[in-house]
Amino acid sequence: MKENTAQKNNNQAETQSGQNLAARTKAKSRKHKRRVGFYYSFLTIVLLFCLVQVGFGVILNISKIIAYKAKINTMEKVRDDAEQRNKDLKSDIKQFSKTASLEEIARNNLKMAGEDEVLVIINNTQEQPSVKDKNKKHHKDKKQKN
Repeated sequence: MKENTAQKNNNQAETQSGQNLAARTKAKSRKHKRRVGFYYSFLTIVLLFCLVQVGFGVILNISKIIAYKAKINTMEKVRDDAEQRNKDLKSDIKQFSKTASLEEIARNNLKMAGEDEVLVIINNTQEQPSVKDKNKKHHKDKKQKN
């Protein structure tokens, strides 16, 4: 009987140790699952943060591209205007370098005359009545009529 009791005690000890082992294994697996869940959550948050950063970077780059294209268009317009003005100035240089055009400028703008010519300048010395004088005369006429 003592052997039976010893075997029973042995069996009970084995079952208890088996149950303890099973309980410890279950607890360990729960802890492992929690850790894995925490790691997955942490990685998900990190990846979302990275996606947000990439999204902001893309938006900023697109806005810079649009701004640079607008600047390029305005610079091209300024360049085209400058080239057109340059062409106009070159044609003016060709035109003014001729003696006939130089004589015309001298006669009209600088009041010069040729060797065999006499220059006559007529100045208008008469003053034209100003607007205030006209208003005063008009006002006096009204008073006289009344």
